[in-house]
Amino acid sequence: MSGQRMEHSVQAVGLADILERVLDKGIVIAGDISISLVEVELLTIRLRLVVASVDRAMSMGINWWQSDPNLNSHARQLEEDNRLLRERLDRLEAALALPEMAGERLADAGQGGGAEQGVTHGR
Repeated sequence: MSGQRMEHSVQAVGLADILERVLDKGIVIAGDISISLVEVELLTIRLRLVVASVDRAMSMGINWWQSDPNLNSHARQLEEDNRLLRERLDRLEAALALPEMAGERLADAGQGGGAEQGVTHGR
């Protein structure tokens, strides 16, 4: 019975070593699945899987979980702040555009009136 326990613990250590190596180095699994009917492609599924530790993923430039609002509460707050700032900016731009538009209308009216008067005087 002690032989069975020893064999089980050796397997566990081997699995832990393998997992540590995979997470340290990283592993990429990629594949494409394509479904066609009479040489017409109906569906394509592209699968890209990266298995790595967080440190290794960040060293490879993979950090999408930091900005995903579903995974990061700070990202959710940033997204909400961004939305509020955009709304505020839209209101400010709209408020600034009203006086500019009124000024352009006055300028256009002044130019148009002068041109019409010039034509009238020319006759």
